Amino acid sequence: MAEDEVSLFDESFKDKKPVEKPAEVAKLAQPAPDAPQPPQVPQQPLPGGPHLSTPDSASKNVTTSIETIYEVLLENKAPEMDSIRMNIDIIYSAELGADAAEWTVNIDAGGVDTWKLTHTKQTSHNIDIPGGGSIKLRVMVGSPRGAKYGDTIRVVMTAVSGRDPAKYHTLTLSTTAKQSILVVKTQIGQERAVADSLAARGEPVGVLTIINPAPLRGYLLVEAMNTDRLVDIVKGIRKARGIVKGETSIKDIEHYLTPKPLVAGIVEGDIIELVAGPFKGEKARVRSIDETKEEITVELFEALVPMPVTVKGDSVRVIEKEK
Repeated sequence: MAEDEVSLFDESFKDKKPVEKPAEVAKLAQPAPDAPQPPQVPQQPLPGGPHLSTPDSASKNVTTSIETIYEVLLENKAPEMDSIRMNIDIIYSAELGADAAEWTVNIDAGGVDTWKLTHTKQTSHNIDIPGGGSIKLRVMVGSPRGAKYGDTIRVVMTAVSGRDPAKYHTLTLSTTAKQSILVVKTQIGQERAVADSLAARGEPVGVLTIINPAPLRGYLLVEAMNTDRLVDIVKGIRKARGIVKGETSIKDIEHYLTPKPLVAGIVEGDIIELVAGPFKGEKARVRSIDETKEEITVELFEALVPMPVTVKGDSVRVIEKEK
């Protein structure tokens, strides 16, 4: 693949998280550096005490302006009624520290009560549960529009028995802001112009990378944080045709990000046309291929004397495959 088949259109984005190879791209999907750790607690709850669990993963990635929901089951393992004290600690790890945009945390206690932690700042709550009973909690964590890549919130839930405070159990839910990969439609042949305009306007809304794979005419791949605002920006760019609905993934686009050998798909006997160099426009037959140097040796049809010519793999175009 030619060097310009995958292009980063703004040098300033390279220092952030350039997407050049699948191995590097894969790193972008990794969780952010660990936030401050919650207090150490027993690995297993004490018998006859409260117990917290979730059927889902306790650690999730989420794009900005999106709310993620954790289903949590609070059980009373004791045979008697217990007024379980739910204590909540919220731990932030954000690039901007105290100036970071505020996340929202709400807890729905079985549809009976909604505990709005962000607004009330109430960090504890009593929940009466009969012996051997349970209640389902829905923990709703919303990432703010201004979240930066890797910003993390940890909701540390500690259930303490009212009958015996020595019996308690803790569950930590970790949510990390990640980027989205969107496909922007453009007028064919105007991909570079749209990319330049988007790069000039994109940093305030968290555009990290813009790539324009050569085979993907009329489209750009854009990695960004604040995707809702990105939609508005794209509407204001000439020759842009909007954003394809939905997000894509690294798996879907990695074949565009993997450099292919310049001689890929060319075999001995193919009829080619030279598209660069002193023999530009001439037709020839492929005689041999050097995959290590990414060169091919061809024999020109119009030469008075058969003469082998060695050229780079990206300077030819196959016009007829060997039969």
